[in-house]
Amino acid sequence: MLLAVSLISSVIVGVIGFLNGRDSLRAAAVDQLTTIRELRVGELEATMRSTQKGVALDSRNLSAQTASQAINAGWDDLQNRELTPEQLAELEAYYADTFNADLEARTGDQYSETAFIPDSNAGKWVQYHLTSQFADFDEALAVNDSGDGTPYSAATEQYGDYLTRLVNQVGYEDLLLFNLEGDVVYSAYKGVDLGTNVLTGPFRESLLAEAYRDVVATNSVNAVETTDFERWIPSLNAPTLWVVSPVGNDSTITGVLAAQIPISRVNDVMTGGERWKEQGLGDTGEVFLVGADRLMRSVSRVLVEDPDDYAERAISAGTPPAVAQRIVEVNGTVLLQPVNTVSVDNALKGESGNSESVGYLGTDGITAYSPVEVDGLNWVAVARIDTSEAFAPVTEFTRTLLLSLLGIILAVSLLSLLLAQVFTRPIKKLVDAVRRVAGGDLAVAVPVGTRDEIGDLGTAFNDMASSLRIKQELIDEQQAENQRLMHTLMPEKVAQRYRQGEETISEEHDNVSVVFAELVGFEEFAADLSGDRETSLLNSLMRGFDEAASKAGVEKVRTLRGGYLASSGLIVPRVDNVRRAVDFAREMRVVVQRFNSQNGTQIDLRAGVDTGTVTSGLVARTSLAYDLWGDAVSLAYRVRSVTGQPGIYVTQAVRDRMQDSVAFTPAGSVELRGKSQNVWRIE
Repeated sequence: MLLAVSLISSVIVGVIGFLNGRDSLRAAAVDQLTTIRELRVGELEATMRSTQKGVALDSRNLSAQTASQAINAGWDDLQNRELTPEQLAELEAYYADTFNADLEARTGDQYSETAFIPDSNAGKWVQYHLTSQFADFDEALAVNDSGDGTPYSAATEQYGDYLTRLVNQVGYEDLLLFNLEGDVVYSAYKGVDLGTNVLTGPFRESLLAEAYRDVVATNSVNAVETTDFERWIPSLNAPTLWVVSPVGNDSTITGVLAAQIPISRVNDVMTGGERWKEQGLGDTGEVFLVGADRLMRSVSRVLVEDPDDYAERAISAGTPPAVAQRIVEVNGTVLLQPVNTVSVDNALKGESGNSESVGYLGTDGITAYSPVEVDGLNWVAVARIDTSEAFAPVTEFTRTLLLSLLGIILAVSLLSLLLAQVFTRPIKKLVDAVRRVAGGDLAVAVPVGTRDEIGDLGTAFNDMASSLRIKQELIDEQQAENQRLMHTLMPEKVAQRYRQGEETISEEHDNVSVVFAELVGFEEFAADLSGDRETSLLNSLMRGFDEAASKAGVEKVRTLRGGYLASSGLIVPRVDNVRRAVDFAREMRVVVQRFNSQNGTQIDLRAGVDTGTVTSGLVARTSLAYDLWGDAVSLAYRVRSVTGQPGIYVTQAVRDRMQDSVAFTPAGSVELRGKSQNVWRIE
């Protein structure tokens, strides 16, 4: 018992401690992950808002307005200049041998050498004199004068320094300047997007072209549009994000400024400068962005730390091998790595929360997710960490708890074995005494030598043995009383047969009178009474009937709610059983009349009397009842209601036995077993 109580207590305490500790540790891990996500998302939103504000301010700067006007004028001059056939051939050769070759190596697609050559004279001119002349982007950034002596070159030389300084100081990936006709009239890095037209050229379906159209349509210098990442062919199909704002003042706009935001700026924010562990993300935690197309918008931590492991895990999790290989080659997951998880689905619905699910690399983890609130971007942020690492404290806690519980169980088991020997010696003596009591020796007693619980048990046993002796004597007396009570319910002969276990007990009796009476009007009288009041009044009537039966020397067989069955000459044969039965019926009416006078009621009695042969016996074994049946009982039951009026009705047999001692009047007849029986009413 000590072992069971100790073990159960230890297990309950251990389970409660485990559940509470596990939930607390899990909640702490989720809270920490949620906090890190909120910090990274908050920093990203602040960075993007700052970038949007910076581009808007740069586009409204007086230097930008002046540069836009001067370069636009120079651009218009170039529209009247044409390349020589030799120069055009050199430009086509640049695309065929240099740019297209690099682009095809990057994308695997084939492009025509004229696919990206602008249609306008100005576009061809600037691409020949600037774009095709530089093999190094940094060298192109430092040069703004092509040396062709055109007004365009003079304008870019004069104002290009301002635009170049924006790239160097702010950290833009590139800076484009558009006129209002959709031409890219300036590019800081002089790429193949210089000179193209985003309304009619090869990039007219791009997100940049859409953003350009939107800000121009507002005709407001305060407009700012931010594009999602898209693959930008002039950047060799690398993912590119743009912030676009009109150039001008409150009265007019002269062009559009588009700043290319480097991926590294987003990655630095989401990775925290690649200091994951210092920020509380352990060995497997990270925070990344996902777009509406369920592709990543920031770099994966695993790719940064172990590209080979990343490729293997990504392929195992369902990423196509070609995509995984491409991710490793470009060392980036933006617009490449799919993330089809429950967390992303919920966040794209606008929900914030956490979950435990399988990540994009196939490992179980906990995640904290939320939408990113940046104008123009439908991004969500997901912070995740492997479940095994996040819940490592839970595992350690569980192991410590189990070891402690096992130690307690071992100590309690040894102690229980020792104490069991001490406890069982006196108990064995009690066992022997109990066996003697079970054998019928109720005079047994055990010695009591201590005052502890065992001594109390010995004293209680002795008291029990004494109590058993007294109770046995009471049982014997009760059995004798039961015998006497049974004899009042049934004849001695029937009782003896019942005690012997007979299943079917019945006897036939000749020359027995039967009275079957029922109350008339009691149902209506009791309709408005409570159950307790109705029962009390009915008991009063039945006690009166019982007294009348005793006075008349008849035997009560059974009572019903509104009826009474009695016999005369059944248990005690009587020569005058008919007279006694009639006297009892008449006395019953007297009892009813007395009840009416006492209670102000108007109930009456309807009784039937017959004499003849009846059968008596025990009915049912589970609920014992001594009952009476036969033709005499049936006739007594039927004649009582021959007229439907209250009164005492008797059969012809009763009339014949009573002769002229009572006045009778004819009341009708009844049939039983095909024979008609006259019925008489006692006056």
